[in-house]
Amino acid sequence: MFSLLSSHFSLLKGATMAAIPARRALSYRKTESIAGYLFITPWIIGFLVFILGPVIASFYFSLTEYQVVKDPVWIGLDNYRELIHDKLFWQALKVTTVYVAFSVPLTLILSFLVALLMNQKIYFVGFWRTIYYLPNLVPLVAGTMLWLWLLNPNYGLVNGMLSRFGIDGPLWLQSTKWALPSLILMSLWGVGGSTLIYLAGLQGIPTDLYEAVSLDGGGAWAKFVTVTIPQMSPVIFFNLILGIIAGFQVFAQPLIMTNGGPRYATLFVVLYLYQNAFRNFQMGYASAIAWVLFMVILVLTIVTFRLSSYWVYYEGEARQQR
Repeated sequence: MFSLLSSHFSLLKGATMAAIPARRALSYRKTESIAGYLFITPWIIGFLVFILGPVIASFYFSLTEYQVVKDPVWIGLDNYRELIHDKLFWQALKVTTVYVAFSVPLTLILSFLVALLMNQKIYFVGFWRTIYYLPNLVPLVAGTMLWLWLLNPNYGLVNGMLSRFGIDGPLWLQSTKWALPSLILMSLWGVGGSTLIYLAGLQGIPTDLYEAVSLDGGGAWAKFVTVTIPQMSPVIFFNLILGIIAGFQVFAQPLIMTNGGPRYATLFVVLYLYQNAFRNFQMGYASAIAWVLFMVILVLTIVTFRLSSYWVYYEGEARQQR
């Protein structure tokens, strides 16, 4: 009897001792979770106050006639109906779409080519990488003012160089034909950021893949097509998404350089939104423009993601399929 009680007590003691570490672990996890929530609380407050709150407010204002100095008046979908018949809005959407259609592919191609060059074993490669990235360090307004001087038709550097070859340079920003191409040309100046992302991706490609192509008798072009492009496709896709989103939100450059002119040739959607909001004080109408622009970007992003399955290669997914 005594031995049975003794063994039972030993088992109970062992179970109790085993439960203590479990309780401590549970208490530690709970404390860790509370600490984690406390650390992210400032971000959550900032998100609710400065992002989610204004987003909800802008959607409400898009359904009202709101002129800042007066209380908003509910008008339903009238702002969106007016947008359908607003020729300036469609002109702004056309200009922005053309800008994205040319600027984004050209930026992707140029930055990729520069990254390929910077990935080679050349002298002073660190110096050249710095030079190509320097434009990204120049403040946006300062860079815009620099391009205003470069593209000045009378004393600008670009037309000055063209005149040396006997070519009469165009009016650039003062011409309805050349104003938008001028802004597209200016967008190529800041390819340094995309170049760095490409360069990081290129340096992450395993060298044994190139060696395998060489063993099969493939040359530089075969390596580029069968190894470099597939391995870099996720990076290209990433830069493509960022380029589309940034392209539809261009604002400072046309505001400073052309203010939407000449004859609305550089009237971008965000610039038109700004003019309605802070010049005409039509906050409700401007909010409707913002939501239409958001839907355009969202649809294009979703379509790009859907199409990415046909050309973007992910090594992990390929292994799972095997």
